[in-house]
Amino acid sequence: MKIDVAYAAELARLELSREEKDLFQSQLDGIVGYVEKISEVDVEGVEPMMHGHTLVNVFREDEVEESMDREDALANAPARTGDEFLLPKIVEGAES
Repeated sequence: MKIDVAYAAELARLELSREEKDLFQSQLDGIVGYVEKISEVDVEGVEPMMHGHTLVNVFREDEVEESMDREDALANAPARTGDEFLLPKIVEGAES
């Protein structure tokens, strides 16, 4: 597989010098070659996994805890309306 650095740079709207194109092409060819080499490894019977070793649930248990007081949460709000933060509209054309 060959990836054309000049074409990829054009798609990304990058201006590269001839030296940069040559350097990046060489580096990219090396990366693609390495990936092709990895694809030659026989993985028949190998179970797909996310990690190199088995993980057990690493999350803490859910426990009900006291929440922050509403007034404390709103104390430093730059603007509020009643018991809520007041935020500026950031999406144009959105219906309120």
